[in-house]
Amino acid sequence: MSLQVTLAFLEQLSANNEKQWFAEHRTQYEQAREAFENVIAEVIARFHAVDDLGSLAPKDAIHRIHRDVRFSKDKSPYNTAMSALIGPAGRKSLGRAYFIRVAPHNQSVASAGAIALSGPELQTVRQHLAEHAQPLRTIMAAAAFQCCFGTLRGAQVKGAPNGFPKDHPNIDLLRYKEFIAEHSFSDQDVLQDDFAAQVIAVCQVAKPLTLYFDALLGARVKPEHPRH
Repeated sequence: MSLQVTLAFLEQLSANNEKQWFAEHRTQYEQAREAFENVIAEVIARFHAVDDLGSLAPKDAIHRIHRDVRFSKDKSPYNTAMSALIGPAGRKSLGRAYFIRVAPHNQSVASAGAIALSGPELQTVRQHLAEHAQPLRTIMAAAAFQCCFGTLRGAQVKGAPNGFPKDHPNIDLLRYKEFIAEHSFSDQDVLQDDFAAQVIAVCQVAKPLTLYFDALLGARVKPEHPRH
């Protein structure tokens, strides 16, 4: 089943993000999710070229369509993209993980890096970069990285982070609060028969960055939150 049904459903959902509409179009949602799950299954089947995922199942990698709106001003109940986190712990992974998002209007991406860093983790990264930035710069300067990602993305502080002078030689890296390599896919890319292979190719280019932060921070998994 083509991801065309997924893109079409998500576009409709963007214009009708409410529970009644979703309930009335449950069949279309299930078709859209099935197509996305099939692609994620293919990515996982091919992922031995990037990393060992153990026995990861697609359902354990795919994020829920329902949004957590408890702390959000936007109370729209549903995500208007479908996404998955490919790593040994599936969607609970933080380190050694690769994010895949499918969304209409050329908003699909594959990305990797270091996100959701705790204060101590970010300080560990910054202290390392302050003295040993060259390994990361070498990863970023590689021709494949430049072609696939360009530069790092992620939130940054405007000035210098606490404890570092604004004229530090590595201030460009020290400003980052998260370190993300992101590659965009057009809708045409997503609809190609080899989309899963395209994702694998991007993840292979991102692997040195993932291993770099894994070596610094170790295995990272999202904590369990009790349901109420």
